[in-house]
Amino acid sequence: MKQVKVAIVGAGGQGRGYAAYVQAHPSDAKVVAVADPNTVRRERVAQANDVPPENRFTDWRELAEKPSLVDAVVISTQDRMHIEPTLAFAAAGRHIMLEKPMAPTIEECRQIVKAVKDAGIVFAVGHGMRYGPYWRRMKKVIDSGAIGEIVTVTHLEPVGYWHQAHSFVRGPWRNSKESSFMLLAKSCHDLDILQYIIGKPCVAVSSFGSLKHFKSSQKPEGAAARCTDCSVEKKCPYSAKKIYLTGHTGWPVSSITDHFTSEGIAEAVEKGPYGRCVYECDNDVVDHQVVSLLYEDEVTASFTMTAFTPMIRRRTRVMGTHGEITGDRIGVNVYDFLTDETTVYNTDSVRAPGSHMPGDGGIMKDFIDAVAAGDPSMVSTGPDESLESHAVVFAAEAARLRGTVEKVSDYR
Repeated sequence: MKQVKVAIVGAGGQGRGYAAYVQAHPSDAKVVAVADPNTVRRERVAQANDVPPENRFTDWRELAEKPSLVDAVVISTQDRMHIEPTLAFAAAGRHIMLEKPMAPTIEECRQIVKAVKDAGIVFAVGHGMRYGPYWRRMKKVIDSGAIGEIVTVTHLEPVGYWHQAHSFVRGPWRNSKESSFMLLAKSCHDLDILQYIIGKPCVAVSSFGSLKHFKSSQKPEGAAARCTDCSVEKKCPYSAKKIYLTGHTGWPVSSITDHFTSEGIAEAVEKGPYGRCVYECDNDVVDHQVVSLLYEDEVTASFTMTAFTPMIRRRTRVMGTHGEITGDRIGVNVYDFLTDETTVYNTDSVRAPGSHMPGDGGIMKDFIDAVAAGDPSMVSTGPDESLESHAVVFAAEAARLRGTVEKVSDYR
């Protein structure tokens, strides 16, 4: 297999993770170019991968003018910056791994899908959960018929109180006008995984949710605009000092500053956006949401996303005609109605270097293998699969905003 030449467009946390996977598999691929306007992030990835100075770009457009430098491009920019580079590199015939979500509107998603299919390139979307050993084991059990036919599924995404405060109140996904709405930014993983394990098209959805807590009306008496100036900070579970001034430099601390020293982190909390009071931010995305889904053949599912939990692992229950599966993203527990016995599969949850979930390494492996083989079918989250799950997400958000039951066919 030839060594695939990869460019990283967007050298933030996710881009660094994908680059780290490539670096760990030098016989399969090599990062040969990087584009990011942030000098520190760009140089960090470039230096780690020995990218020559002439292939370090401040703007992806400079790279797009030299498409022959690479075979494939990993696009991990912010959500609203996906469509333009994707269309450009597809037109140039470069294979693309696009971080989820594809784009913040269904119209742009359709544009992307048409462009990559017309170009005939390998195209994968970063729905990393499909590639993890836990979900693949669950899918294998379901497909074996061990629980009969699926009747209903309940799925919980416990975002976590501190994660909500970090990413969706203070962070880059806090405001739907700047990034995308919560269900798309965070939970498109989950509606995609429901599509994957159920294996049938979604027909209709309804949804309820709101921004209940992280708003000015909930601000405690005496609280200040910043945690470093606040007299009630020690009583606040969402305190920036509690979350970031821990002595650790890994995520989420690594995303609040490019200077991983105690001084750099303290300055970020004192002066940067991550030190703001969670009740005085410009956030508008929901902090809790439920979605009810109807699939073909009368299969039903419910999905809950909530900030208000300490849990960090998703919980899933798949109820079938002959048995039930329960799981927590590590163990897959299969209960047989006939024997009243439970079989437990403990899956390997080891993450690839730099990744944020076990499936990130899997998606990069399949993508690189597909590029090397010139076979788009080797990825599990290609354009059609991803457009289908994105359509469910957009339908669900419309249902929440309108108070309606939405047909998914209207969004495909």
